[in-house]
Amino acid sequence: MRTLALRGGARVAVIAAEWHDVFCLVTRGRVQLELRDGEPGPVLERDAAFWLRGTGVRALRNPGRRVALVRIITPPGSHGPRNPVETPRTPMTE
Repeated sequence: MRTLALRGGARVAVIAAEWHDVFCLVTRGRVQLELRDGEPGPVLERDAAFWLRGTGVRALRNPGRRVALVRIITPPGSHGPRNPVETPRTPMTE
């Protein structure tokens, strides 16, 4: 299990193959899903759980000013997203 920290305004690209089996939980702040066509999607608040399989979501974005945290849970034998590329870069902790 890892935690993705998204600074205010940061965006992380979602590569479908890497996020296929990943289950996520917003533990702090808010995370907005960026849809396939680049349009803003729903904003998920603290304690919202989601996965991205088959959704076409292309990025996760922090619409707020404070750091948002997302717990990334992967099934046994899966590694999940390797090193998500963020703008600006924010550390991912294990």
